[in-house]
Amino acid sequence: MVTELAQFLLDHRAIEEGDFTLASGKKSRFYVDVKTAATSPVFLRRIADEVVSRISFDTVAGVAVGGVPLAVAVSLASGRRYAIIRAGEKTHGKAGVIIGDVAGKRVLLVEDVTTSGGSALYGIRALRAAGAEITHVAVVVDREEGARELLEKEGITLLPLVTIGEILPYGSGLSD
Repeated sequence: MVTELAQFLLDHRAIEEGDFTLASGKKSRFYVDVKTAATSPVFLRRIADEVVSRISFDTVAGVAVGGVPLAVAVSLASGRRYAIIRAGEKTHGKAGVIIGDVAGKRVLLVEDVTTSGGSALYGIRALRAAGAEITHVAVVVDREEGARELLEKEGITLLPLVTIGEILPYGSGLSD
């Protein structure tokens, strides 16, 4: 799966070189765009099947925006419910950060890309506040820039399907 997934990401131009500012605030000479690759049903199916083969869970959750299509795909592949974690608190309609029932459930958080782990940590904390049991985060691409270590401090295991070092021969050395 690693070689196939890495090649798929490269073939679909999900790795771009240039000058980018990441969500973590870090500067980088490359950008990993899993969101665009995830518009392919073939890609989503492959990702979902791989995630389902690696871990069991009651509910899968994704942080908006990048994690939502992944959560839906994993839900369909597993037959398990999914939840959406909003990027922020909603102030109208039904309030709350989480859409879906996670209380008392073993929840798997799925992410498109991890760098420092901030987005995953936000999702973990939101899920725990809602009563979920969460021990793992599955990510399509780990940029290998601290997410694993940050999540380990929270008692979370990061399960990358592929790392940037497996995609690019120069790996995370492109970060400034």
